[in-house]
Amino acid sequence: MRKHLHSLFLSLALLFGASPLCAQGEAPPITLENVHNAVWVHLYYLQPDSYDPAKASVPIHPSVRDSLRRIRLAVQIKQVLDGMGLYVRLNQLPQKNDYVDTTSGQHVYTLFPREAPEIYLERVNGRWYYSRQTVQAVPALHKKVYPFGADLLLNLLPEVGQRRVLGLYVWQYAGMVLIVVLVLVLHFFLSRLLRPLVRGLSRSRLREIFVEERLIWRVSRLASVWILLQFVRLLLPSLQLPIRASHFVMVGLKIAGALILMLLLLRILDVVIQHTSRLTARTESKLDDQLVPILRKMVQVVIVLGALLQILHLLEVNITAIIAGVSIGGLALALAAQDTVKNFIGSVMIFIDQPFQIGDWIEGDGIAGSVVEVGLRSTRIQQVDSSIIAVPNGTIANMSIKNLGVRVYRLINFTLGVTYDTPPALIELFMEGLKGIILAHPKTAKEGWYVHFTQFADSSLNILFRTPILVQDYASELAVREEISLAILRLAETLGVSFAFPSTSVYVESFPGKEIATAAPKPSTSDLQTRMEAFLEDWKRQMEAQTPDA
Repeated sequence: MRKHLHSLFLSLALLFGASPLCAQGEAPPITLENVHNAVWVHLYYLQPDSYDPAKASVPIHPSVRDSLRRIRLAVQIKQVLDGMGLYVRLNQLPQKNDYVDTTSGQHVYTLFPREAPEIYLERVNGRWYYSRQTVQAVPALHKKVYPFGADLLLNLLPEVGQRRVLGLYVWQYAGMVLIVVLVLVLHFFLSRLLRPLVRGLSRSRLREIFVEERLIWRVSRLASVWILLQFVRLLLPSLQLPIRASHFVMVGLKIAGALILMLLLLRILDVVIQHTSRLTARTESKLDDQLVPILRKMVQVVIVLGALLQILHLLEVNITAIIAGVSIGGLALALAAQDTVKNFIGSVMIFIDQPFQIGDWIEGDGIAGSVVEVGLRSTRIQQVDSSIIAVPNGTIANMSIKNLGVRVYRLINFTLGVTYDTPPALIELFMEGLKGIILAHPKTAKEGWYVHFTQFADSSLNILFRTPILVQDYASELAVREEISLAILRLAETLGVSFAFPSTSVYVESFPGKEIATAAPKPSTSDLQTRMEAFLEDWKRQMEAQTPDA
């Protein structure tokens, strides 16, 4: 039985080709005085040209006394490292006999803390061994790396597969072809099975919103490719490729997985954006329509940067140093570009406070126009002459803005100044006529209006004329203003009311030798009342002619 097990371990070790060693060189002395020597002994004596499993098992923890079990554990540790594509660089292993881990403060060393934290060495009685916890965890870890067994493909071609071609066995080439064919077949069926699932998940539960079939198909295919990449990573250790090739392929698969996941998240983001865009299109606010594409770009940047950092991490680039450099550079850039940061914060405040919407007419600090677009840096405003002005969002955030687009009604607000020689009775008739103009016009509000004699000014008696008008746009406002202004002028002409203007009056009682001309008799109050009523009747008929359905 021992002979058969020994032969099995020998055949498995010989199938692995090159080892995770940087260079083999001459045989190392078996001292186990440091981590470097212990790992070197373990891997060196499992190479095809220097195979000696008994010596390779020396670094196994002394608590394992069965020699065959020690050999099996040594081979399994190497198989796990090879299957995971973990390339041991001997020149980077510590050679200090009393090495201490800075994190735990103990005499331990983990070969690959991130990928395989279960495999580590510890110092026992002055010598370095694979730890007691490692030898206990290796069988389960080996089964996880080789879920179908380490010799699955070898058993499919027991005789022909032992031949070597270009450094690889025939069974390894056959396994590659089998994996490629299997992945293509599974992708054909899996992508179509995922399609209805993606369609169901992308459908809105609140409203009947459907995503484009083309986008659903893209998501299904990318999800299928990503799942199959994980499946290939499970099958790859069964090929038992040389460590350099295994490391290269494993890293390539991880990079491909990161890229596919990035594309998948971008397509899922497109699905979310379609739902969001259709929901915002149903709201009254137009500002959220501008917010959606901005958020989309920001999330896209985050996804791409995350994928890029993951790829750099897989390529063993020092991400911490990059982030530290970017942080310092970002601080310097922020200090040099304070206005840009200010404008970005201003855009955030605009989207949160929503002081105006797209299409609103705003005024403030010499700026007046219709809001066309709100961006991350500036807000584009179209002025009266149709020109576009880009105002930094930081400036807008600190500006007192008058939003004319949210008005419930528009206002006509006049101060009518009549001359001081206007009798009180005529002023009362004139104000009564002004009230009649407001009440008869179909576009004026029938409440909230004011017509009052308010002030004795320097050169006029002032009458307040204020009325809300119910119109939706500027052109309609101008038309109503024109109608009411002309009506006021005609009413004043009818009643003989004169409007005052800044002037100086000189009164002369008499001229020597001449008589002062007698003023023409003024119409009576009843006559003026009749004239005013006739004017209002005519005004009402004109307004009724404009609104026959009223």
